[in-house]
Amino acid sequence: MWVSLLLIAWAAAILSCARLCRAAVVVADRHPVPDGPGFVLTGPGQLGLYETAFLAGGPHRVTDLTLVAMCRERRMMLAHTGWATVVDPVGHDEVERSLLAMIGPEGQSRIPVVRKKHATAAAVRVLGERLVSDGLAVPASARDRVASGMRLVMAAAGLIVALLAVTAGLGIRGSHDSAPLWFGLPLVLTLGCLLIARLEIVPYTRWASPAGEAVLDAIPISRHHAAVGDRALLTALALRGPKVLPDPALRAALGHGRLKRAELAA
Repeated sequence: MWVSLLLIAWAAAILSCARLCRAAVVVADRHPVPDGPGFVLTGPGQLGLYETAFLAGGPHRVTDLTLVAMCRERRMMLAHTGWATVVDPVGHDEVERSLLAMIGPEGQSRIPVVRKKHATAAAVRVLGERLVSDGLAVPASARDRVASGMRLVMAAAGLIVALLAVTAGLGIRGSHDSAPLWFGLPLVLTLGCLLIARLEIVPYTRWASPAGEAVLDAIPISRHHAAVGDRALLTALALRGPKVLPDPALRAALGHGRLKRAELAA
């Protein structure tokens, strides 16, 4: 009985690790790590704020950046309760116009709902496709393939532990007292594969490719961005997310922290 369970454990470990390795090899061949720190963006001009936001945080970061940029220009109101209200319904570019379209003709919507809708907007999709064609972003198919492989290996590890528990619960006696120890080998294989994946493969589950990460790392950002101006603040937002915003009401509106009573009263 325990031998059959052991064979199942080995099959799960080998198949899941092989699938993850294959996915990693495919995406690494298509998006190699740049040779040294001298990588230079070959596209027309430097990265814009939208491109930076997409590479650093994906479509949701692009939405947050657009909301905050419009808010700071008093063309959008962001309430700490998580609602976005349109003040000026005229967008200055395709991303803003698509965001306004996702909010709807009522001019008001919950920010999480806007994020979800805006992630599939044509303007954001075209932005991502352009970055993929430049080699700076990982295609969604490759990213999903690697993430799926990691989930499969984690599921295999859980299955092996479950089979080990079943084997131990059978109360094997005699010459097979050491049978549960054999399950340690496929378990070590899956856990080792996950450890290597965390170190080597995880970068391919992010939005930016290794080349895109190199470009992001080269973007200068002031430690005192809040006092420098809107451009520096929006750059920090694009790179690091809403946590860098100095206004607690804006952070609360975007779901990164709660507004304290003293701040609300002020």
